[in-house]
Amino acid sequence: MAENTYTVQGMTCGHCVSSVTEEVSEVTGVRQVDVDLATGRLTVVSDVDVPAADIRAAVEEAGYQLVG
Repeated sequence: MAENTYTVQGMTCGHCVSSVTEEVSEVTGVRQVDVDLATGRLTVVSDVDVPAADIRAAVEEAGYQLVG
């Protein structure tokens, strides 16, 4: 299992959190997604180390940006 943390920019409500959670959950290998609206923190638990580019693409598909 691998756990990685990212910061998402632009989320303002619960719907934002749901959108990011849904898109990131669809990335191959992802087992668990936790999004904290207050901090923008996105924690991804996966079976294998998922490339950051895949997580970034999923977050962008939801309409948001990763910081950094």
